Amino acid sequence: MSIQFQPLPTDQVRHLRGTLRDIHDQPIEALVSDGTGTPCRHCLRTVPDGKRYLVLAWRPFQGLNPYTETGPIFLCADDCDAASLADTLPPMLTAPTYIVRGYTSDERICPGTGQVTATPQIRTYAARLLETPKIAFVDLRSASNNCFLCRVVRAK
Repeated sequence: MSIQFQPLPTDQVRHLRGTLRDIHDQPIEALVSDGTGTPCRHCLRTVPDGKRYLVLAWRPFQGLNPYTETGPIFLCADDCDAASLADTLPPMLTAPTYIVRGYTSDERICPGTGQVTATPQIRTYAARLLETPKIAFVDLRSASNNCFLCRVVRAK
């Protein structure tokens, strides 16, 4: 199974940077990175040391149901290029483990799929989940904070 890691869409990131309001219409915070632990969901890289980044509430789902979680994410404050759709692990994945979880097309967690996964095994586990027809996409989340990092889909 060929997979792709997806960054947040550029049009949505531009909107967030332009309005500086998050999905709750709250002001987006700007901080300065120390070069560690600040993964941008658009370029899928860690925000470099000394560079500004944005902290905001994000919900990576279209609809609303009990499974469509909202949580904090980071974005480079300045323009950055969206990561290319690729099957390689994004450079921002620097922790030893992440939560990998499958979702159905109606944006509900597919029971039994959520697993804390060693970083080198993410691609294999995500691809295995996507072999199951009822799983529409896989989300990666922080194993320590449960924050959304990026989505994994079947390669087109």
